[in-house]
Amino acid sequence: MTAQEIRWFWYASPQTFFPLAGSISRLAAVLAALFAVAGLYIGFFVAPTDAQQGEVYRVIFIHVPAAWMSMFIYVVMAIWSAIGLAMNTRLSAMMARALAPTGALFTFIALWTGSLWGRPTWGTWWVWDARLTSELILLFLYFGFMALTASIDERRRADRAGALLAIVGVVNIPIIYYSVQWWNTLHQGASVSFTQAPSMAATMLTGMLLMALAFWMYSIAVAMVRVRCEIAEEAG
Repeated sequence: MTAQEIRWFWYASPQTFFPLAGSISRLAAVLAALFAVAGLYIGFFVAPTDAQQGEVYRVIFIHVPAAWMSMFIYVVMAIWSAIGLAMNTRLSAMMARALAPTGALFTFIALWTGSLWGRPTWGTWWVWDARLTSELILLFLYFGFMALTASIDERRRADRAGALLAIVGVVNIPIIYYSVQWWNTLHQGASVSFTQAPSMAATMLTGMLLMALAFWMYSIAVAMVRVRCEIAEEAG
């Protein structure tokens, strides 16, 4: 076993991870604030007005990054759950539980801001569109994970049950992402893609990516704080 592997195993212990989590949370919180200020400034004051939607389109600087994070956090939560299930590590289960509330928050924000955007563009607050419906199912999966892990008193059994639900629920993520391609939906296609150039102005893309980074750093900061709380509660 190499020295690097030993170091990773060292930090896999909740007690040794506790101080590292504190340092990560402070750094991530500062970065989240800086990215959010820059992203909001560019999104609301620098980016040009959209030729078709006018000023209402600026909700995308909250809506799109929140939707990205809602899916990304669930995948990360499922990965931690799988690691905890396979290796029976307490810290992995703690990380999964710590991510779930933030994932649910971003899913709710994505749905709420999507409704604010949909009212002037579609003429209604909600439609049973494939993208919207699958995103709503994602919110229920987060709620189900949190409720299931909280309803079982024995911690090991609760972690295993939550891990199975998280892993099974991953199937919903590609459904959300590809729903606009698989079905005829009102929701527009992706503005940012790995396979083609973005279909928006550079300032719009910059503001959106800065907000995505802000949400990412916020998620890390809050998750680290929750993990520290769980470790302290277990130790006490």
